[in-house]
Amino acid sequence: MTQRNSGPPGRLRIVGGEWRGRRLSVLDQPGLRPTPDRVRETLFNWLAPLIKGAWCLDLFAGTGALGFEAASRGADRVVMIEKLANVVRVLHENRLLLDARQIEVIHADASPWLAGQAEPFNLVFLDPPFAEDLLGPSCAALAQGGWLARGARVYLEASATTGFPLLPEGWRLVRAKQAGQVRYGLAETS
Repeated sequence: MTQRNSGPPGRLRIVGGEWRGRRLSVLDQPGLRPTPDRVRETLFNWLAPLIKGAWCLDLFAGTGALGFEAASRGADRVVMIEKLANVVRVLHENRLLLDARQIEVIHADASPWLAGQAEPFNLVFLDPPFAEDLLGPSCAALAQGGWLARGARVYLEASATTGFPLLPEGWRLVRAKQAGQVRYGLAETS
């Protein structure tokens, strides 16, 4: 993961769907790394039969790359959770720019937020900061907290050096790849 200094915003390109080719602002924030275009393209090829009408949770939204891509490709609802106020501000601005009414941006820390009132999602994006070891605990909280609809899919992104944690009972990894220093995959839940 490349650390960048806080400065003027960068750009994020939506790869497919209604907003294909649109570029959105992204803060140049330490630790903030958008999921690369080619990884998003692969992921959404995997999800093509499932994305239309889905309810999606982007748990560590960051740049919003995965959530905006899901909305662009036909998700009915996308909830983005982000704890950094300046990043939340940019997510709100991008949502307004696209007039993306199906997206809800929530300013919260993902771990305590998962302890709250659950609602079932069809698709969850888990792309936490690599250095914070949040992937395993987030999977466990999702599995135990009522956050997953029957047969939900969970996207996992981790450092290639650490890989994925042990998945909760009833989950199985159905796809996995590596791109550079990133390992990513798709788990199916029961």
